[in-house]
Amino acid sequence: MSRDDAHFLRIAHDTVEAMPPALRPAARAVVIRIAEWPTPEIMADFGMTDPRELTGLYEGTPLPEKSASYPDPFPDTVWLFRQPILAEWRDRPGQSLEELIAHVTVHEFAHHFGWSDDDIAAIDSWWE
Repeated sequence: MSRDDAHFLRIAHDTVEAMPPALRPAARAVVIRIAEWPTPEIMADFGMTDPRELTGLYEGTPLPEKSASYPDPFPDTVWLFRQPILAEWRDRPGQSLEELIAHVTVHEFAHHFGWSDDDIAAIDSWWE
């Protein structure tokens, strides 16, 4: 099984294509990027010290907050952090890497659609 960036990206794009048809056009407009680790700046922004704690990040303006009169200067981006995802996968016996990548992808896209971490946790016990 491949664990490289291309594999992560393929699973993330497959996850977008499996979203409900009404969500797909907005999801397809988001750039998906793979990085080994979150940057020190990202960690500081979240007040985190252990980079293994951050598996993904949505960077942009959630759809409910977007305005045609003030367009974003940069595209919305979902970041998947490869090493933290691999570390979490090793701690989840019985969970496939593909399922975990898809799950992190869906979580970050939920932020794009305007959901908070609390909203996501309310329907998804994985994140509690």
